[in-house]
Amino acid sequence: MRYSSFFALLLIAVSFQSGKENSLRPVAPVSFADVTIQDAFWSPRLDSHKDVTLAVCIDQIENQTGRIRNFENAALGKGEHSGIFFDDSDVYKALEGMAYSLRNHPDPVLEAKCDEWISKIAAAQQPDGYINTYYTLTGLENRWDDMDKHEMYCAGHMIEAGVAYFEATGKRTLLDVGIRMADHMMEVFGPGKRDWVPGHEEIELALVKLFRTTGKRKYLEFADWLLGERGRGLGSKGKSGKKWNPIYYQDELPVKEITDITGHAVRAMYLFCGMADVAAETGDKGYIEALDRVWDDVVLRNMYITGGIGQSSHNEGFTKDYDLPNLTAYCETCASVGMVFWNARMNSFSPDSKYTDVVERALYNGALAGISLSGDRFFYVNPLESQGNHHRKAWYGCACCPSQICRFLPSIGNYIYGVSDKAVWINLYMGNTASVRVGRKTLTLTQETRYPWEGTVLLKVGAPKPVSTGIRFRIPGWCKSFSFAVNGEPVEPAVEKGYAVLDRKWTDGDEVTFTMDMPVEAVAAPSLVRENLGKRAIQRGPLVYCIEETDNPKDFDALRIPAGATYETRFEEELLGGVVTIEASSGDTVLRYIPYYAWDNREAGKMKVWVPADGVEPIETEFVK
Repeated sequence: MRYSSFFALLLIAVSFQSGKENSLRPVAPVSFADVTIQDAFWSPRLDSHKDVTLAVCIDQIENQTGRIRNFENAALGKGEHSGIFFDDSDVYKALEGMAYSLRNHPDPVLEAKCDEWISKIAAAQQPDGYINTYYTLTGLENRWDDMDKHEMYCAGHMIEAGVAYFEATGKRTLLDVGIRMADHMMEVFGPGKRDWVPGHEEIELALVKLFRTTGKRKYLEFADWLLGERGRGLGSKGKSGKKWNPIYYQDELPVKEITDITGHAVRAMYLFCGMADVAAETGDKGYIEALDRVWDDVVLRNMYITGGIGQSSHNEGFTKDYDLPNLTAYCETCASVGMVFWNARMNSFSPDSKYTDVVERALYNGALAGISLSGDRFFYVNPLESQGNHHRKAWYGCACCPSQICRFLPSIGNYIYGVSDKAVWINLYMGNTASVRVGRKTLTLTQETRYPWEGTVLLKVGAPKPVSTGIRFRIPGWCKSFSFAVNGEPVEPAVEKGYAVLDRKWTDGDEVTFTMDMPVEAVAAPSLVRENLGKRAIQRGPLVYCIEETDNPKDFDALRIPAGATYETRFEEELLGGVVTIEASSGDTVLRYIPYYAWDNREAGKMKVWVPADGVEPIETEFVK
């Protein structure tokens, strides 16, 4: 297998299917609001999110931490600030997740809780539109002094939550709070006013959401201006005395000149999303050219097999190319979610399965590992090896990852379909029914599948009137053999940039059967990844696997994949919520594998993704099967 084929594998923030195509974004996402997921793998996770994860976040924000109390104190103009200066963002992200859940599962009790929080947020806003509980309670005279105090970061998450709640309920109180904060920022900063480089990116993509929601171009222009502030030596330390490291903050050169990924991983993902969103609306190809260059650096030289990014805890980000340690891998959950956000946007600019392969890889592995099967415990860091002392927690002092998962999971329907003027694009495979606008007509698409455990997908087409269009099925990068049948008749569609193309007049009741062979693969790392020389990782379909000590208790540290190993798969309904396990065996040696996302859900113990292998050359120049 070619090295690139291993990695060849939006959340574009709109609440509607756009009928207006942009030349730089030919494929628009089909909103999760138009997709009903009914899937053996994903539905239990979405139910757990609704019933467990939201309750955990609400309890932590209201009862276990001072998140909501900060807003109550700020409204009164007295009291202490509790926690970290960016903790407001956790409330906003949880609200965004609550809003998405309401679109999927209307719930008057949850909606009332949202309204209660929003009223407290609105009461904490200053007369000039400024809102940030840290500065309100510690001294408004110090606001807008330190670029790394996350004022715009928090504002961005508030705007995203306001847009989400408006789209879910039609209520605009929080949206109006976000509008007033955006207008306040634009009174202080902008051309002919103060310069500003946000220490933690996020506001840029939020402003584009605000533009798309309100139609006011000034918000798009402000996002574009903020991107243009980077790389000009404007970053400052402020009164905190903290030195400004331009590499850490993606501020070392203008963003249109970016070639390599640097600094903090999550900040970089939000930056790239902001660049993509601005480019989609302005037609500025300079952003896209830069993103194309940096994509190669991220995916080919700095991404883990799980879709995780960020090697180092020192900067929560990047070190040097091919430096991919397993035990000390950082791979923040937020960064894996960011990879989904960014790569979905990239696919909308230039539809190519390599981008959606990364979406799938990060979704099923790096991001999904960030939450326990019970839905109530979270990983901040996702290493690819553990000595048995790394475990999920109920919450964190810096709780960006739990609140990130809270807002991400209920919106996964955003990534299944795309639509262009000539085709419907199927990017992910999971059981669902979707309503898709094609020109002036509507198709109802229903997927039936046991993916990721099995590789067969049945697509049923509902069309009150015949629709002539293409349906493009992503051929995953891991899939080497596949077949198609339309209404029971075998067909051999052309494949363009990783998508099988079926162009025809679709009528009500048409069915497409797409079958993907899903063998076990033993994958080698490139020779430049010194950490993994002589080792192999096991994957099957979109899932990366690992060994845990609880399944392999004897001499765990000395375990090796035996030469000439054969692989046996078995679906075990009672294990870890139902998983396909893999046994690698030769003679008396047997290694038992489980999906990586499911590790650390049983007894504490050691874990490995990359395992030494017998009978292989110690140096590999490419990923091989």
